[in-house]
Amino acid sequence: MRSIWNGAISFGLVSIPIKLVNATESHSISFRQIHLADGGRIRYRKVCELDEQEVTAAEIGKAYEDADGTMIPITDEDLASLPLPTAKTIEIVAFVPATEIDPLQMDAAYYLSADGVPAAKPYTLLREALKRSQKVAVAKYALRGRERLGMLRVVDDVIAMHGLLWPDEIRATDGVAPESGVTVRDAELDLADALMATLGEVDMDTLHDDYREAVETLIASKASGEALQPAASDEPGGGKVIDLIAALENSVRAAKEARGEEPGEAEGAPVAKVTSLAGRKKSGGTGAKKKAASTATSTGRKAAGKKTTPGRTPAKKTTARSATKSATKKTAANTAAKTAKSATGAKPAVRKASPKKRASA
Repeated sequence: MRSIWNGAISFGLVSIPIKLVNATESHSISFRQIHLADGGRIRYRKVCELDEQEVTAAEIGKAYEDADGTMIPITDEDLASLPLPTAKTIEIVAFVPATEIDPLQMDAAYYLSADGVPAAKPYTLLREALKRSQKVAVAKYALRGRERLGMLRVVDDVIAMHGLLWPDEIRATDGVAPESGVTVRDAELDLADALMATLGEVDMDTLHDDYREAVETLIASKASGEALQPAASDEPGGGKVIDLIAALENSVRAAKEARGEEPGEAEGAPVAKVTSLAGRKKSGGTGAKKKAASTATSTGRKAAGKKTTPGRTPAKKTTARSATKSATKKTAANTAAKTAKSATGAKPAVRKASPKKRASA
């Protein structure tokens, strides 16, 4: 690997000559800008705005633009002459537990390589000291025209350095968290824990860039003149989460099925019954079922209240029967009286009219 910086690690009175090499590399696919009309590549040329002439890299220097627009030239010699002990040295200032370093401060990563045979012994000494102490070294160094903060730690048998942002370069979290007060129920936390337990751990070496592979396939198909059919997505479209509990339950079930487990299999995590939102709407939900059951119970009670006691006659029916018997007796008595009068030849008695009727007559 090609080194990008040569210097030394200052460890007290011990100086360790090292080379700095990049620890990471980008595998992203880069594209060129082209003219859509003819496919010609678009290039940017560096032109001086005073004489409008294109200039080469050797003719380009650095300058600081003042508030009034004045350009103050700064040369590499000016920067090299700065009275900084870190100009060519990674100066260790402290050893702290790794937990004291905020991951937000992490920047670029580098490997530190011992520069020459004499550097092997002090390099190994620092590496083993870091291992035994289980701490990381906080250091200051200068790179690309500015002083930076770094963290040294051991990766396998190599000392690695992570560039760190200065504490004042980390923005505050004000206005980022949800403004309205949100409460989370214990049942939701239990389901989230169950989902985390179901997903489990992952081997980081097995993770890969699916997007990059898809772009490579697209480029290969276009280069060969074949049409690439868009893959149908089985995932539903994005939207608002209406029922968080149902979403968590479905996630737990899907994660277990993906791992080849039955929904009832548990790794110490509870499994809740999954009910889809569509099913709740169609069936009316639990409340509708309870209401239907209550209505059926009430109807049954009313029907039970209408039943008559065996051996007893309702009051209305008894009254009607008594009236019928009385009318039958009167009819029989009148018939008997008429029969007796017709047999004796007596005239029926005439009722005297009341005084009021006589007067009106």
